[in-house]
Amino acid sequence: MATIILNGEELQIGDDERLNVIQAADRAGVAIPFYCWHPGLSVVASCRMCLVETGTKNKETGKIEMIPKLVPACQTPAKDGTVVVTNSEKVLANQKFVQEGLLLDHPIDCPICDQAGECWLQDYYFNHGHQQRRADVRPFTSARRELGEHVTLFADRCVMCSRCVRFTREISGAGELQVVERGHHSEIDIFPGYPIDNRLSGNVNDLCPVGALCSTDFLYSQRVWFLEPHNSVCTRCSTGCSVQLHVNQSHLYRVQPRYNPNVNDWWMCDIGRFENQHVHAPERLDSIKQQAEGGWRNLLWPEGQAAIAAALAAVVERQGGARLAFVLSPFLTCEEAWLLASWARQVSPQAALVLGKVPVAGGDEVFKSGFTIRAERCPNRRGVAEVLQHFTGSVVDWAAFSARVAAGEFSAAYLTANYPDAWIDDAEAATFDRLELLVVHDILPSPLARRAQFVVPGVSYAEKDGCYVNFAGILQAGEWAVRPAAGTHVDGQTFSDFLGRRGLYQAPAVLRELAAAAPFFGRASAGVPEAGLNLVTGTEKCPRTTELGTVTHPVPTFRSLATPLLEVET
Repeated sequence: MATIILNGEELQIGDDERLNVIQAADRAGVAIPFYCWHPGLSVVASCRMCLVETGTKNKETGKIEMIPKLVPACQTPAKDGTVVVTNSEKVLANQKFVQEGLLLDHPIDCPICDQAGECWLQDYYFNHGHQQRRADVRPFTSARRELGEHVTLFADRCVMCSRCVRFTREISGAGELQVVERGHHSEIDIFPGYPIDNRLSGNVNDLCPVGALCSTDFLYSQRVWFLEPHNSVCTRCSTGCSVQLHVNQSHLYRVQPRYNPNVNDWWMCDIGRFENQHVHAPERLDSIKQQAEGGWRNLLWPEGQAAIAAALAAVVERQGGARLAFVLSPFLTCEEAWLLASWARQVSPQAALVLGKVPVAGGDEVFKSGFTIRAERCPNRRGVAEVLQHFTGSVVDWAAFSARVAAGEFSAAYLTANYPDAWIDDAEAATFDRLELLVVHDILPSPLARRAQFVVPGVSYAEKDGCYVNFAGILQAGEWAVRPAAGTHVDGQTFSDFLGRRGLYQAPAVLRELAAAAPFFGRASAGVPEAGLNLVTGTEKCPRTTELGTVTHPVPTFRSLATPLLEVET
């Protein structure tokens, strides 16, 4: 173990831990302020906010020799014998000077700034700034200009931390941002004619510690202190990024990445961040509907579910259970897939269980840092497939199922979809005209739903609890953030009702049931850690849940960044 002395107290860290002084101090609950440092980016030590006093302690004599100048904590490794002082008059005075220098050139336009409420400059001013302003306030313009489709720049607010520049060069690899001009005239800007148009662009808004870079899509829509964060999992590809959904009055306003070293580190793509219009789409299905002469008839839930169950039972009685199929969408959670498959076996042990259509878009998109947007554009193909394996020993995919429908092997199908985008066209949907009975469980109208005898409304990922298994076999849990759309029930409740179970659907209880029955999910019997559980290896590295220092940084991307990784015992 290495021992460092922090403000007169000894602190031990592992010999193999590569921590800087900011991280080591955070281990002891001491917050060192900073702007430019980020654990996922290179170190530039340019903001000078984290300067501290350092020295070394001689192991033999015990004598401490201090360096006369302040040094940046982000650039100083925490080694055995390192002595650090973060609360001396010299250090505190430097913090006040840095804050004062930034505020000389920073507009105090917090009432109109989107970053107000989660601005590091605000937080640090109250903790480390001068009590009174010692300079005249010069006029500011707060002029904005667009750097890309999703990125807006307010140049006057920039503190030149260069995080955004480093991100575009080291993580996305596109390098669109640069520092133009010199000295007092320095600004962040794009290369002429080359806006930020890569699919990781939204991350630069998260990285900005002040209000210089703002999300064009979120700008002026909500004050952040009205937003309630909910941990969830992105469902737009099989990477399954850990995210936070920010909600006010049951409306989803923004999605931001949640740090997870096992899946997405600190980042997420623009597809999962911005393409969530389906959650509040006005055309959402809102009730169980039955096709009748003259159009669709709305049914109450008990009436509708009874009618669907009776119709499926009639097909089984007349033609046999082998003529019935249940299609499990890769957008279902593991718990929902388990309940639906269990109900299918209750309806008929001979009913076919099918993996729903897996949307694929081109190939995997790999960025410079290794972050990958998977071509497989669904969150739980692997989880649903493992549920099917447990029940049938094999997986029938969509292509094989469609071919069997076209060949006339099925008379009825209960098909779940819940796709956020258009997923089937009229030509493909026409194949299902051969079915005597089609029940479509979906969130949006589709050519297939229009051909169904019954339509059951589903819910989006933001409206339900449950777990997903990503491409690497990591099980992650998401929580509901938005109340289900009017007239809908959460899918788990729908399937529980079909099974005849009493009470409200509880995802953790169903997961324990699944883990007890299906060996692949066995490691999840005790629950799912914050950073997910690898169902293949069983051991995952998990971030500590403490905040980064005593100042709570409200941007979810930066939570729990400076702490070491712990092994989760399973």
